[in-house]
Amino acid sequence: MKRLLALIAALPMLAFATAQERVVTLGGDVTEIVYALGANSALVARDSTSQWPAEVTALPDVGYLRQLNVEGILSLRPTLVLASSQAQPSLVLQKVQESKVKVVSVPGGYSADAIDGKVSVIAEALGKQAQGDALRQTLHAEMAKIPTQPLNKRVLFILSHGGSGAMVAGQQTAADDAIKLAGVQNAMQGFDHYRTMSQEGVIASLPDLVVISADGLKGMGGEASLWKLPGLAQTPAGRNKQVLVVDDMALLGFGPRTPQALLQLRQKAEQLP
Repeated sequence: MKRLLALIAALPMLAFATAQERVVTLGGDVTEIVYALGANSALVARDSTSQWPAEVTALPDVGYLRQLNVEGILSLRPTLVLASSQAQPSLVLQKVQESKVKVVSVPGGYSADAIDGKVSVIAEALGKQAQGDALRQTLHAEMAKIPTQPLNKRVLFILSHGGSGAMVAGQQTAADDAIKLAGVQNAMQGFDHYRTMSQEGVIASLPDLVVISADGLKGMGGEASLWKLPGLAQTPAGRNKQVLVVDDMALLGFGPRTPQALLQLRQKAEQLP
């Protein structure tokens, strides 16, 4: 009789255990936060920008976060979709929500507060508030390690996707905010967003350091090809061959790896001649 009563008492917990969320993440930063919260066992799919940690690539890919397919998402029977602000507004996600799937919009932004906000929203959606508080404290401590005193070094961020032309980051970009958070200066001033590289503009910007993603550098054929870009060889960075190769999601995603990426940028800038 006691065993029967114990079994009956355990039934609600068993039902809860089997009712785990089936989560689809849209956005590399969102996916990384889910992993950092220890909730990755609930993941059933992710978008194509979610490439870290490497094991996430074994999950089904629902496509680029701004080119989604309703049927593709619903076929995975999700109970929760965590969507980066970059995926919004989206008629696809509206239709997913109309199909009785909870869609949570994760706020964007390029600041320490933005990282904090993302963690809070995702932790609450997953019922991981305690883990979220712990992660936020860890990230605050990591951000505190970055020196706040400005450093008089100019950084040129180059965006390159394989065969497409290289572009440089101006203001109102994740790269610009990351550079400023590291306490250094964006070499490119006077324009917003990204702009195609020009020889005159690059030379005039006088960068001490070039920052480029590992994928971007690989796509253009390696470091030797980098210094052949318009005007770059005629800059302090080009003459001294000063380049920092980064994981673009770590530096620009403003997720759990961003504080370490910012510190790496700062430390590289401090070592410049």
